Amino acid sequence: ILLDSLLQESYLFLKTIKTRILRRGMGQKKKKENEAPAEVDCGRHNFSEKERDVLRTDLLRWYDGNARSLPWRTIARTETDLDKRGYSVLVSEIMLQQTQVATVIDYFNRWIEKWPSTVELSGASLEEINQAWSGLGYYSRGRRLWEGARHVESELSGRMPRTREDLLKLSGVGKYTASAVASIAYGQKVGVVDGNVLRVLSRLRGIAAEIDNSKVVEHMWTLADTIIDPDRPGDFNQSMMEL
Repeated sequence: ILLDSLLQESYLFLKTIKTRILRRGMGQKKKKENEAPAEVDCGRHNFSEKERDVLRTDLLRWYDGNARSLPWRTIARTETDLDKRGYSVLVSEIMLQQTQVATVIDYFNRWIEKWPSTVELSGASLEEINQAWSGLGYYSRGRRLWEGARHVESELSGRMPRTREDLLKLSGVGKYTASAVASIAYGQKVGVVDGNVLRVLSRLRGIAAEIDNSKVVEHMWTLADTIIDPDRPGDFNQSMMEL
């Protein structure tokens, strides 16, 4: 009896809502037959220019006072050799996939000390790579990093790719990693989207849909590229992830 009552109430509620929608539609002017339907955008899931400016200013101010001191960040700021800089950031991003920062630090320092550039890494054996990677798990990451270094040396004359598009051509490099390296190492004005950024943006824009939905992820990439700080793209992306 209770179930029947609830179903009846739900039916009446939906019927009332439908009636209101129909009445509202009938009350509006009919569009001309040849008139294209207007795109509907409430603006809630996007950032206005003012909101972008406030977000950039506040987030970078917070980051400047709270950013963690990490070895790959130091290299990204101080290394003058562009190829070594990009390579070091790439190593850190590959290591950080599925691995906590605290665990990666020692592995990163030992790796860079042994193989400071693609020149040294490309000359290593796969056995050496696996040994250095031991304990990080997901050994395919180390192998792909090694393959990428060999590609850079043999096909690109030792020059690290500088853009998101070119970095995507390296073995094991996806859109997030390519965007991170391009922005942090080379200052390219591209956003990044990882799990942290998805959560931050969905809360800032009131997006309640599942964040792993393909359309949601696509929209998040659009947002990330739109809000990127043009003067400090690498720091802005790291601040989003750090937040």
